[in-house]
Amino acid sequence: MSDSALWAGFPMRDGDVVISTPPKCGTSWMQMLCALLIFDSPEFPRPLTEISPWLDAVSHDLASTCATLEAQQHRRFIKTHTPLDGLPFDERVTYVCQGRDPRDVAMSFDAASANINPAVRVAEAARAGIDPRKVPTPPADPLERFWQWADGEFVDDPTGPGVTLVNLVHHVRTFWERRHEPGVALFHYNDLLTDLPGQLRHLATVLAIDVSDRRIEQLAGAATFERMRERADELAPGASANLWRSNRDFFHSGTSGQWRALLGPSDVRRYQDRLAELAPPDLVEWLHAGWLGSGSAGRAGGARGRSRTSAG
Repeated sequence: MSDSALWAGFPMRDGDVVISTPPKCGTSWMQMLCALLIFDSPEFPRPLTEISPWLDAVSHDLASTCATLEAQQHRRFIKTHTPLDGLPFDERVTYVCQGRDPRDVAMSFDAASANINPAVRVAEAARAGIDPRKVPTPPADPLERFWQWADGEFVDDPTGPGVTLVNLVHHVRTFWERRHEPGVALFHYNDLLTDLPGQLRHLATVLAIDVSDRRIEQLAGAATFERMRERADELAPGASANLWRSNRDFFHSGTSGQWRALLGPSDVRRYQDRLAELAPPDLVEWLHAGWLGSGSAGRAGGARGRSRTSAG
């Protein structure tokens, strides 16, 4: 779906924000929060996916994407699903990642896959040079699909089962290991669910944007799950390309703990053993609970450089 080589030669600007998240960890949510702070408004001049394009998506026209970003006069915030170790690192740029309980990520993948427009899936495969007949059909049993995802190896094959648990952990780990560096910020889905205004305030600090507490409360109200779902045609990625059977269903649940309906005690133990092979204990704890629910050492990410106005 993406190719990190497409970043080569892209001219960064002072103040750029790169939103680098594993898929289904709240990418659109973080884009929304950045947009609210940068525009100081819940109303945007264009659909969110056009304002904050996915630069290294192989199905997009790179020249067009770069032209769109070059023409922007406001502070730019750019989407990618490439981990930090695959991105050009520029000290003038802020790199933002968001994690999520991996079990909920698997559930969200399942829902998103069922919501994809079949005709678009075939067209995208053809555009990427993939024979749709070579893409394996996922198992019918949802638990079997979960284990295919959890036990799978690192995926770099476009005909494979998609991003696996290994990919997700690797992505977050590239930020976790640099979380105390200036310009690197790590957020968590559960924290946004627990205290959305507080996390928006933290993001404003990370981006060095001056905004009052009263305004934070007002802007956070536009970023609740229900409010974003109401605006799905403006906010869902791929909406203009008819990627989804239902744009509203892209915002499927907006909760944590969905996995409990699928995984029994023995499944949880097997999953925990698998995750322990991939990540150190402090990262495992953070992946499941975030900053607000874990004992991980300190919230990561801080403002860098001068204070900026909301207009950038």
